[in-house]
Parts: sequence; structure tokens; C-alpha cells
Amino acid sequence: MRLNGSELVMEVLLEHGVDTVFGYPGGAALNIYDALYKYSDKINHVMTAHEQGASHAADGFARATGKTGVVIATSGPGATNLTTGIATAFMDSIPMVAITANVPDNLIGRDAFQEVAISNITIPITKHTYLVRNINNLESALRNAFRIANSGRKGPVLVDITKDVTAATINYKPGKPMEINPTPSFTEAQVQQVADMINVAERPVIYCGGGVASCDAAEELNELMAKADIPAAHTLMSAGCVGYDNPRSLGMGGMHGTIAANKAMDRADLLIALGARFSDRVALDPERFGKRAKKIHVDIDASEINKNVIVDCGITADVKEFLTALLPKIKDKDRSEWVSLAMGWKAKTGDVKSAAADLHPSEIIGIVGDMTDKDTVYVTDVGQHQMWAAQYLKHQKTKRFITSGGLGTMGFGYGAAIGASFGLPDCRIIHFTGDGSFHMNLNEACTAVSQKLPIITIIMNNQVLGMVYQWQDVFYNGRHSATDPGRTTNFPALAEAFGARGFHAETPDEFAAAFAEALKETDRPVWIDCHIAKDEFVLPMIPAGGTVEDMIIG
Repeated sequence: MRLNGSELVMEVLLEHGVDTVFGYPGGAALNIYDALYKYSDKINHVMTAHEQGASHAADGFARATGKTGVVIATSGPGATNLTTGIATAFMDSIPMVAITANVPDNLIGRDAFQEVAISNITIPITKHTYLVRNINNLESALRNAFRIANSGRKGPVLVDITKDVTAATINYKPGKPMEINPTPSFTEAQVQQVADMINVAERPVIYCGGGVASCDAAEELNELMAKADIPAAHTLMSAGCVGYDNPRSLGMGGMHGTIAANKAMDRADLLIALGARFSDRVALDPERFGKRAKKIHVDIDASEINKNVIVDCGITADVKEFLTALLPKIKDKDRSEWVSLAMGWKAKTGDVKSAAADLHPSEIIGIVGDMTDKDTVYVTDVGQHQMWAAQYLKHQKTKRFITSGGLGTMGFGYGAAIGASFGLPDCRIIHFTGDGSFHMNLNEACTAVSQKLPIITIIMNNQVLGMVYQWQDVFYNGRHSATDPGRTTNFPALAEAFGARGFHAETPDEFAAAFAEALKETDRPVWIDCHIAKDEFVLPMIPAGGTVEDMIIG
């Protein structure tokens, strides 16, 4: 059949199972949006308030569903507004295809109106980029974009299409998605080496990362923990891979991780890193991290092996496939003495409540957890509230805690919550944010209202940029430079102005009542403005470059 380039884009999207895209129209993208109009019965386009919100929505959709998120934008500022969202997805290995329209080919390089070389700008924050200047190359670029985004370590791919290509016609024959690249192979000898190291260890600890969630290896991970009687710590990106109530769960490790997780990794004689990358938020001092332990590192990305921490056994593999091969070789072993010691540390906490307010983060999150079920999706922005959510939520399932880990993107949450709402329409979406993060992208409230999304936003409002304020208090002798902006935003009134519903809470009872009302809403978003103290800090805390010996508890 004869199609123009924009219609070809729609056909390829449909062949890849895409039924929802996020974006914002503009001049160079007019042909693509005309095609979206024609295909509106098959592809739902969600228009956001800003392209950054659209990119975060595509990201949140992908994290919630495991599918590829798709975002569309026009040239120039439309395209550049995507970059923060693309970088966020890149750092957290989220599959996304960003489709941008550029000026006509004859204007490329002439500083035309809204011309930007977005395919060059995004090279460092994508797995690959394409600039399509010929209709004959469009189908291949799009199919390869989906293949690359989902092969190996997942991530975003950008396809930039000149406007003349979106209008040109070509004979199109329906096809199917390209095969994903095969996962790296490993040998029987490697599997046996890891099994032998685990079987003889006395104090092993599993350190699992986002790769476990990405390849759906939670079941195999928990089977290994049970069979070998090994406790496990998780990273921010793998919350839910080990259930909160698992008797061997140490909780989150790292800078704001639990005392148990950090002490256990420090005292272990074997550290088994699965789908984790030894980031500077976990291995704060790479030379001293897990210094007593031999280290095994299994990751699908070969470049991560020995990049941050030198290991004794590094294996490039899909974690799920490797664990499947490993489990039959693991011997049942009673390590109850070690597990009991590690879990004993879990009883200790760094939660120190400020006397300056009647409502505390742990109480807010505890109430939310008690009033929601295990299928609830929690989305966060970045800052203190993010760490409190990671610490206090009783994580039970993968893909139910959506947050910006590697890039730490303030303003990520509302867009991501919108994307998760479309990806999992039958699940309740709870958005945790701080007043600092929320001010960045609260404009997406108009999207949530127009789309009738019952997203509940819980604003932990301390009227400062909490995490930076905390660091200034601890490490800069209380010199709070530019972290106390003096804002007086009336969030409940602003919510009502958008067409949402707003509440104010200063006590646990007030919050519980407001949250109960919020849960009754089915077709509009709700904001709950929770006033907390500015000196309520995230604890425990290991200073940058430190070790467990430097942990600040209270």
C-alpha cells in the first residue's frame, strides 16, 4: 500500500504493539499529528502540558508495563525539551523510542526556524540516534529503534525525521518487529564457579539491582535466597524484587539504606551483585566497599564489570537466564546464624522525628501503606520524600515503585505517574513529592485533570529544598544557601484552580481523613499538602565517599 512517511510511522508503531503515545504537536510535526488524527481509533495520543512531561510519561509507562514507551515532539525547543526525560530513561535503562520531527531536508544546517540537531545533542544520552532524511530509510530506522531499545541493557533511542520525509510517499508492505539481539552467552564453567563460591561461603549477601526487575528475575532471586539461606539487599531501582516481609530481606542498601543492608554487605565474606552497577550511591568508596568479601558480579552490560568495583568473578549475562542455570547447582545450606545476625541489625533504625511538626514522613507513608494494596503503584520525584518512600513503603512487587534513580530528576514524578496511569489503568497510582520537586512540573496537573486520572499526589511540604538543605546543615555548618526560597504556594487552592481536589494536613488524623477521601475519587486527581518540619532529615546517612563506619544514624 502507498503511505506517506507519517502514516508509515503509525503502521510500524501498531506492529510493535504500541497503542499509547505521549507528546506535544508543533509545526515540523504537523504531518505526524495529521496521521495520529487518522489513526486515533488505534493509537491514543496523550497531550501533556510540556514535552518534558511527555518524556517522563513515556518513561513511567515503560516502567509500569515493561513495554516500550513512545514520545513524540516537534523540532527545536520541542525536541530539546525531551532531553531531560531521555537522559532519565538512559540512566535507569528504560526502553523508550523518542520520535522527533525536524525542518525539511533542504533547510538542515541553515539555522532555519526551530532547527536543532537533536540527533547529535542526544548521542551521549541514548543507545542510538537516527536522522532520517530519506523516506527509504524510515522503516528501517524505526524498526531498529525498537530492537535497540530492548536489546541487552535497555534504554532510549531517538529517531529524528525531516518534515519532507513525513510527507513523502512510499510503497509499504506490512512487516513485524525485528528480533531482539540475543543475550550474552555464559559457560557451564562460569556457572559452576559461582555455585562453588556460594556453596562454601559462610556470610554471603546478595546485592540486587534494577537489572533483576528489568528481566523479571524476582522469582529466581527469591528462590536462590531461600535455597541457599542468603539475605539480600536491594538498590533503589530494584525495590519490590525482594518482598518487605521476606525473612531474609535486608532492605535498601547505600547512602540512605538500612543499617542491616549496609552492615551485612560490609561484614559479608561473599557479595553477589545481580543486575546492579555498584553506583556511587551504594559503593560510596569503591576501594573499601565490601572489603571483607569476594565479589561476584552478574550483569547484562559488559562495560559495568570492573568499572566501579573490582570483582573476583565477573559474568556478562541476563540475570534471569544465569540464575535459572545456577539454581540446580546450589546446595541447601543452613546459614541461620548469619541470617539472624544480619536481621538483628534490621531492628535498628535511623528514624528520628522532629519535634517541630505534628506530622512525620514515616507516619504519612505508614498510613498510605495501611490503606492501599500490594498492586498500588508508587511514583516519586527526587529528594528526601523519595528516600523516605524507599525506606518506609512495604514493597511487595516489582514495577510498583517508579522513581528516577541514576539521574535524580526533580520534576519526574507527575509525568511518570500519568504514564503509569495509562499503562496500568486498573491500579491506584500514588505520587509522592516534595514542594521543591512539585513546583518544577506541577503544570502536568492540567493533563491529569483533562484525562480524568485519579492520581493522588502527596506533597511532603517542608518549604525548603529538603535534601540539599540537609546536606548544608550537616556538611556546611548550617549555611542554607538558596534552599529556603520563601514560597507560600497554597497547594489545595491551586489544585482546585486546575480542576483537581485539594487537602491540607498537619496531623496524622487529618492526613488519614484526607487520604480516605482521596481514595474515593475515580475521575480526577487529588493533592494532599502535608506540612512537615524542615529539620526532619533522612537517616541513616553515609556521607559521600564514606563507608558504613561513617554512617550517621541520629
